[in-house]
Amino acid sequence: MINQQNIDTLLSNGGDVLGSDGDKIGSVGQIYLDDQTGDPSWVTAKTGLFGTSESFVPLQGANVEGNDVRVPYTKAQVKDAPRVESDGNLSPEEEDRLYRHYEIGGVTSGRTDTTGVVDDNRTDRTTTGLVDNDRDRTTDTGRGTVGRDTSGPTTDDAMTRSEEQLRVGTERAETGRARMRKYVVTENVSTTVPVSHEEARVVREPITDANRGDAVDGPGISEEEHEVTLHGERAVADKETVPVERVRLDKETVTTNETVSDDVRKEKIEVDGVDETRSGKNDNR
Repeated sequence: MINQQNIDTLLSNGGDVLGSDGDKIGSVGQIYLDDQTGDPSWVTAKTGLFGTSESFVPLQGANVEGNDVRVPYTKAQVKDAPRVESDGNLSPEEEDRLYRHYEIGGVTSGRTDTTGVVDDNRTDRTTTGLVDNDRDRTTDTGRGTVGRDTSGPTTDDAMTRSEEQLRVGTERAETGRARMRKYVVTENVSTTVPVSHEEARVVREPITDANRGDAVDGPGISEEEHEVTLHGERAVADKETVPVERVRLDKETVTTNETVSDDVRKEKIEVDGVDETRSGKNDNR
């Protein structure tokens, strides 16, 4: 149920009226209270160019979502509602027309009028609401308001033009992961190594005085056999595991430029029926 605290939030923070599908119908204009119970009964949604039109929407079944109020009706249904002047109160006849449009049962006969948030008989609600359009209103500077606000109640003598500004920054997010793993591969390695071996060869020596004794030692004629053992080297291979390097993962920060673009909205003010050459500087940006 929407209470007085919700009303203050919606009116002071510039909330919006959202349809049943979540689409924005318009900004919150005014909230009307039931004179008998003091409970919120209606909210007006500012629609049209510059919010110059206000449509009444029942608050039965409505919910507050942050600074916005969500009503159980579509945007088209709200825009097709009967036109009622938001002049400070709703008559029983006007409420009946609205109830019939929104297909809400019951009539208002025998019930007092529904008025805006500011009620002359309720002194505890004086911060926001409606004022009498026929009454002159003085601004903080003491100047009287020139003209009146045709989109609803008279507020002050100027419009506030707002615009959206694009604010960009950075946020830290995970972009990927680097993983290091070790695996075994087998490759063939060929190496040439020199090897040596012994070969037998015949050495012939002439008979000299030095070897003559050995030559005639033994029988004069005989059969003999001599042998010699030959040696040679052969290539052999052995393997051992040795550390060759250390490998680890590290991180470094690389800065690049990235272009960010988005659509921003801004309000413009059009002036009809005024000679701009006589009205001073006109900054409509």
